[in-house]
Amino acid sequence: MKLFIGNKNYSSWSFRSWIAMKAKGIEFEEILIPFDDAGGNPKFKEFSPTGKVPTLVDVDLTIWESLAILEYLHDRFPEKGFWPKDQKARALARSVANEMHGGFFGIRNECPMNLRREVRAIEVSDAVRKDVSRIETIWSDCLKTFGGPFLFGEFSNADAMFAPVVNRLEKYALSSHPAVLAYTAAMKSHPAWKEWEAAALKETWVVPADEA
Repeated sequence: MKLFIGNKNYSSWSFRSWIAMKAKGIEFEEILIPFDDAGGNPKFKEFSPTGKVPTLVDVDLTIWESLAILEYLHDRFPEKGFWPKDQKARALARSVANEMHGGFFGIRNECPMNLRREVRAIEVSDAVRKDVSRIETIWSDCLKTFGGPFLFGEFSNADAMFAPVVNRLEKYALSSHPAVLAYTAAMKSHPAWKEWEAAALKETWVVPADEA
């Protein structure tokens, strides 16, 4: 099984698939191809039908799009608990994961993931403030309902989908909500997070568009 990813410092979508696989103990070959200055790379087309990362290759099957990869992993390794076992919890987890996949364009566009960035606030739009408020609500409700330390108790695909958001809220000083602080601490203490971050901090590639 091979996972094609982009720069660990910037590639939020790659991070989602990677951290899920690492957290659940899935063995895979990591193939990192860095972005060029425009935030892509023509080489991505060699393995991805969309020319984007991440892309998972399992023998003769190619899966693209982060959430589709996470769903495939759930089907491929049902014993690993990629989604919560409880049906209602699983439905809620899929709801917030899909909300993340299809929304929050304000924070995505204005606050790129950047693990090397120093913590520093920037001027943000109402769209970002609205996104942050919604994220605070999701995290607070999930932690209160399921007891933490992760959104649905144990680490799941929902946490993988929100992993880059943890970086964004911290690095751009977007929230001091107690639930955000607690969840950030839990995510950043996970061994998979630490492994990705350590590698990201060693990278020397710079993508100007992601240096907000």
